[in-house]
Amino acid sequence: MDGLLAAFDEQMRMRAPADPPDGVTYEYDGPVLRVDYLSRGFIGTPRDIGVRGTELDRLIARQRDFFAARGKAVEWKTYGHDLPLDLTDRLRAAGFVPEDRETLLIGLAAELAAEPAPPDGVVLRQVSTDADIRRIAAMESAVWDEDWSRLADELIARIGATPDEIIVMAAEADGEVVSAAWVDFHPGTEFAGLWGGSTLPKWRGRGVYRALVAARAALAVACGVKFLQVDASDDSAPILRRLGFHAVSTTTPYVWSPPGS
Repeated sequence: MDGLLAAFDEQMRMRAPADPPDGVTYEYDGPVLRVDYLSRGFIGTPRDIGVRGTELDRLIARQRDFFAARGKAVEWKTYGHDLPLDLTDRLRAAGFVPEDRETLLIGLAAELAAEPAPPDGVVLRQVSTDADIRRIAAMESAVWDEDWSRLADELIARIGATPDEIIVMAAEADGEVVSAAWVDFHPGTEFAGLWGGSTLPKWRGRGVYRALVAARAALAVACGVKFLQVDASDDSAPILRRLGFHAVSTTTPYVWSPPGS
């Protein structure tokens, strides 16, 4: 297990793509990677940020203020094995609020790849058109009861900029998108990430999510990927562990939002 986590820390953290989508910028600020997306910000770090005390407070405040000046919320990605141990306390003091903790899971792609077996009436399909991506965002909006149109904007931008680094799959029944998920490829690493998987309530517990995992794992193997990584909710983690993923840490996003947003 330690080997899986060490590989993840070495290969997957602090990565900036060579050709980011239009309107998205990546820049390093000392020990952190700051990403300015279309609608929000993101802060990535190494396992040990390497600064402590008031110097760390200044680093945190600088990231917050950078996005405050742009009127954007920003997520600081933390992991349960990160250092320093008081990082999350200092994030809270700077106004960052923790969201739900997830489990960091890693699996061997070759062991997870299988012929997908969706339930009767469900078809899995690779999608890339703007119209299909917006149908997926509409499904996500229905699942979460909030506007997820920003997801469509970001996926469309990524597909346009780096089509070889993302594959989006939709699960459809009678022409309706009932679930969707995507796989992110990371050139220069042995990893791919599995994301999405939200499913309409009436289709849950019927194998749609498992089928999407198997299909994406097979795609990853075909592309030479060794490891698959997932940030899993409490609902998804037990399913993924039964499929062969290993829990190696936890991850919690700390989010700062502009006042009144």
